[in-house]
Amino acid sequence: MLLNQPATPPNGTTPAGDDVVIDVTTRSFMKDVVEESRQRPVLVDFWAPWCGPCRQLTPIIEKVVRAAKGKVRLAKMNTDEHPSVAQQLGIQSLPTVYAFVNGQPVDGFMGAQPETQIQALIDRLVAAAGGEDAAGDIAEVVATGEALLAEGDLVGAAEVFASVLAEEPGHVKALAGLARAQMTAGDLAAAKATLALAPEAIANDPALTAVRAAIELEEAAAELGDVRDLEAKVAANPLDHQARFDLALALNAHGKREEAADHLLAIVRKDRTWNEDGARKQLVQFFEAWGPTDEHTLTGRRRLSSILFA
Repeated sequence: MLLNQPATPPNGTTPAGDDVVIDVTTRSFMKDVVEESRQRPVLVDFWAPWCGPCRQLTPIIEKVVRAAKGKVRLAKMNTDEHPSVAQQLGIQSLPTVYAFVNGQPVDGFMGAQPETQIQALIDRLVAAAGGEDAAGDIAEVVATGEALLAEGDLVGAAEVFASVLAEEPGHVKALAGLARAQMTAGDLAAAKATLALAPEAIANDPALTAVRAAIELEEAAAELGDVRDLEAKVAANPLDHQARFDLALALNAHGKREEAADHLLAIVRKDRTWNEDGARKQLVQFFEAWGPTDEHTLTGRRRLSSILFA
């Protein structure tokens, strides 16, 4: 995957003595990029003064690189003044960024990319580099994956979680994150396969059981039919608890958690014993799938308690 990168600072160059963000020339490329990449990852930003997106991205990529506190270097190469390296690498559009590790380009991207994507790339590189701060680095990478997942970037999130699992196969949050990304993308089989990779000792970790519960809900909802048909059934007969129950499952599958909880709570309020306490049990499964800190879980638990202990 090719990365897009920053440009040079407007009307200026990198301050002298800066070891984290530097300007590189054809002559210094071997020393400042290839040789340096044997010590730490080096991002090479290929830019040109006429490139508008380059100027936009410069502050973003410099910000992320500097936040890594020296664990990665940014080398900026003006392709107008030093075209030979870009030509050898076959670069045809700007901005383009390559990541060098152990003397070789291993990753990168081209074109405009958001800060989260640049952060994900650097997190992967730093985590792969290892070192005494590896545990903290992996935690940061996982956090990046979770942020991408929350933003709906399923491919990016899956790549980040997979990179963590390549380093630490039994990482609970990475397993759960990858499975959730696969599930959200509609690949339930892949999500199940990912969960199956969890060692027995962590198989019942809340993060994994939450994804497992969410998958079960997705599978159940897939057989229910159109939400509007179920809504019509409930409207025609408000005491049709099975229709209301099915509607709750369907609404949850469409992300309408509050409405889904409302319907199950309505059943509990009318008939706690219906279907062997089925509505309450289903609501508890919702809470498990949503997670203990989800606002709908917290509100739903309070409302359920008020009914059960009234």
